[in-house]
Amino acid sequence: MPFIVLFLYKYFMARSLKKGPYIDENLLEKIEGKKPIETGVIKTWARRSQISPEMVGFIFGVYNGKQHIEVLVTEDMVGHRLGEFSPTRKFTRHGGKMQKEIDAAAKESEMAAAKAAKASSDAKK
Repeated sequence: MPFIVLFLYKYFMARSLKKGPYIDENLLEKIEGKKPIETGVIKTWARRSQISPEMVGFIFGVYNGKQHIEVLVTEDMVGHRLGEFSPTRKFTRHGGKMQKEIDAAAKESEMAAAKAAKASSDAKK
């Protein structure tokens, strides 16, 4: 039982200020001494790595389990994790009868608008 509690504590609690932020060493080596303009996309699988101020301006290809999603790091992202900007799940939409009715109504209004635009252009000629 105590092992499970320690395991959960390790993965769900915030990192100690005494330890400092976790930044993957390989990422730091890849950006060390380089300019953001010169380097292309830096591929990484380290979703858990925090974004440091040195990373601002670089483009990272963060792996989401299927492909690398390009993330341009800005100043607002400092302190967040790389994985927050590369979603692992694809949202399709909420389904059901109501959604189909809404989609059909939107399509009809779009067709009506297109017909009205065509009629007004024909009237001008």
